[in-house]
Amino acid sequence: MMRRLAAGLAAAALGTTMVAIASSPALADPGLDPDVRGGSTSLQFDASPEPAWRGRPITLSGKLSVECAGDYISGFVSVHNADTCEKQERRHTLGWKRISILFQPAGSSRWEYVRSVRTSGNGYFKTAATARTSGTWRAVFQGAPHLAPSAGQDWVKVIGHRR
Repeated sequence: MMRRLAAGLAAAALGTTMVAIASSPALADPGLDPDVRGGSTSLQFDASPEPAWRGRPITLSGKLSVECAGDYISGFVSVHNADTCEKQERRHTLGWKRISILFQPAGSSRWEYVRSVRTSGNGYFKTAATARTSGTWRAVFQGAPHLAPSAGQDWVKVIGHRR
């Protein structure tokens, strides 16, 4: 459906008319199973500083991008609000997507939810948390229609005494 909508927008920009009538999702976008995730995403993630001082802030930042070789992106068509693939470039950033930040203390097998942030229009995100104990920080993109999920993680050692 998004490909069809994007093609219609591109046709309108070129001064041509495109009419599409669909009574079911299968007719709206033949050959694309809505349950299959495409668009290979990549989430780059960094927790800094390393090592961190106990009680001080840790900056959690990264970038979410998509590989533009997916079936639903072709030629001059760009799918807006899902990704920004244009002009035959291999990777593009993903704007306005939700990223979940998790923390796993050293020696634990349990992930703790910290917060969610959204990527900016250019695919970058940044937030901060207080360093309490050593462990692994993780950023998770759950995926979206036609975009595969991805995650990145970084281990941070926390030093210093509690005051």
